[in-house]
Amino acid sequence: MQDRPQKIFFSGIGGSGVSAIACFMANNGHIIAGSDRAFDLNPCHALKKTLQSGGITIVPQDGSGLDGTFDLAVFSTAVESGRPEVLKAKELGIPIKTRPEFLSEITASFNAVAVSGTSGKSTTSGLLAFLMGKSGLSPNFIGGGRVKQFKTPSNPGNSLAGDSEYLIIEACESDGSIVNYRPQHSIILNLALDHHSIDRTAGMFRALMAHTEERVFLNADDKNLCKILSQNAITFSINNPSDYRADNIVYKQFSTDFSLHQTNFSLSLPGRHNLYNALSCIAFLSEIGIALDDIASTLPEFQGIERRFDIHLNNGKYLVIDDYAHNPHKIASLMETVKQIQTKVCYIFQPHGFGPVRMMKKEYIQTFIENLRDSDHLVLLPIYYAGGTAGRDISSRDLADEIQANGKSVEVVESREDILRRLNEYRTYVIFGARDETLSDFAKEIAGILAGKKQSKLAGKPLQRDMKK
Repeated sequence: MQDRPQKIFFSGIGGSGVSAIACFMANNGHIIAGSDRAFDLNPCHALKKTLQSGGITIVPQDGSGLDGTFDLAVFSTAVESGRPEVLKAKELGIPIKTRPEFLSEITASFNAVAVSGTSGKSTTSGLLAFLMGKSGLSPNFIGGGRVKQFKTPSNPGNSLAGDSEYLIIEACESDGSIVNYRPQHSIILNLALDHHSIDRTAGMFRALMAHTEERVFLNADDKNLCKILSQNAITFSINNPSDYRADNIVYKQFSTDFSLHQTNFSLSLPGRHNLYNALSCIAFLSEIGIALDDIASTLPEFQGIERRFDIHLNNGKYLVIDDYAHNPHKIASLMETVKQIQTKVCYIFQPHGFGPVRMMKKEYIQTFIENLRDSDHLVLLPIYYAGGTAGRDISSRDLADEIQANGKSVEVVESREDILRRLNEYRTYVIFGARDETLSDFAKEIAGILAGKKQSKLAGKPLQRDMKK
């Protein structure tokens, strides 16, 4: 990183990864400005206000906010090459970097811990930053998910500017840039189909492992990771033998108790997937010299990440949960956890991106077939479209038809109002999907209506048990 303050422009600053870097740089004394199409569409966007409170200037995404005084322009990978700001930066001769390129550059200046895997990165990186902070290590943190306990009026919760040489990053494989990181330590949680084929992602993880200077931490229970397991890796597990294997596990409705090396732990997050996340953090902290008793004393304090099993209502009668689950592995983990809590559930899923849905169609269908019980119902919203040039040759109907053909209760609705007018058959609603922050608002709206705090102006028939074309 540069010693002198830089003036940096971030295009696509509303994205989770870009906003984290922008806030991190602002908190380190740099002059930051940025834009996002979501802010243009919604001038009152909550994140826009948070960024502005942190001293970040927000401008329209039309190129007007760029001038020759900027040292650098950083672009989200979601910003197309023909957008006005890209053209304006080139015209002005401003150096251009993509978000992952710039993150890689930042990482090189720290004792970096790269948290990777196709699921669980946000929770694990946030939990690790939280536990390191509680241990007095004052870490730096650039994540994706928003840690509830890091949020302030001027910080979305996805970054920290600490005093140490440690930097924890969420290393995403989606754009292939993970192969450029050179961290001191790496944590790889799992390997499943998500943005790329398993084989291609495995190749990226191998590269990350090869580029890691010191310790690599791997999940010894993951069958795909076991194929690339390094002899020098430090392992964690629930089932298979490993260096850090959990024992005496008790899964509760909204928490998990377990022991490790004769030390008792309590995690204030539910589900097996979150136990794996916690084990990876415990393994890392133990290896750098933090006593297990000290970790156990602070682990229960962690409140989690926004939109990761967020409970908006739990009044004994109704339960409303909001979650970011969007790939088949994440969805399976979510449904596995919910099934331990309730026997009759209405799942509301908004698939995101035509390309991802097309690639994972078979796996989506199989996941729902395997996890929907006879008492459950699945509602599919239209595929979320955030702009771009993706071909729209697939729809939620393509998923629903095959799920229904296998005997499961499913329907497709065209609008959220279709759901709000029929909130009278189920007592448990799970709303999930990625990228679209209004899903959280939708979950809150459902919770408000069910709790009687908000009147629904819509009334009508109950959710249909069978979908008819």
